[in-house]
Amino acid sequence: MTQAYRRLLWPAATTVAMLVVLLALGFWQVQRLHWKQDVIARIARAEAAPPTPLAADPEPYSKVVVQGRLREDLAAQYGAEVRETPIGPKMGAHAIVPLERDNAPALLVDLGWVPLTPNAALERFASPVSLTGFVHPPEDRGWFSATDNMAERRFYTLDPTTIAAALRLENAEPYVLVVIGPKPASLWPEPAHRLPRPLNNHLSYAITWFGLAVALVVVFVVYARKGFEHA
Repeated sequence: MTQAYRRLLWPAATTVAMLVVLLALGFWQVQRLHWKQDVIARIARAEAAPPTPLAADPEPYSKVVVQGRLREDLAAQYGAEVRETPIGPKMGAHAIVPLERDNAPALLVDLGWVPLTPNAALERFASPVSLTGFVHPPEDRGWFSATDNMAERRFYTLDPTTIAAALRLENAEPYVLVVIGPKPASLWPEPAHRLPRPLNNHLSYAITWFGLAVALVVVFVVYARKGFEHA
């Protein structure tokens, strides 16, 4: 019997170490679940509430209204997305235009999706303009992100610092205003119609890690019982 216990020493130690890791990952996903639920709830409350004037340090995804002058001569493009149009599916991108404000830094504005066709009918904005939208925090550049084309003002990561530098804006806010509005009848760009809802898969991830922890314990118990039976 003592020999059977000795044979189980290293498997038991390995099982405990793996169990600690799996449980830690499971509880971490539970924490992420509560955090994501709070984020989604705050976005829902912001969407239901009227927009507020843009503050100096706004909360991400808050719905705001801001006034200024659009610099359409400094327009840039962000992303690459195919959408259905009245003349069929078209490749397009989001129009990013700086908004100049009195006594405040410039603000990069995502006016919406525009088809990449030379004959696209673009809306001309009156100056000054009042825009309603939500505050979009900067995106992190991933390993597989496409390379930005500074010369052509084509960007694939929504990084306001990089975009502002390419547009030679000396002072710009570290976030982007994404305009919210109804779908236009015939003109572009097409703004966002609602605030974004981030994916929330943390419950399934937590169940996976906890399930693996249970499976690990079951495997070890079966292994240990066979060891004692043959001792």
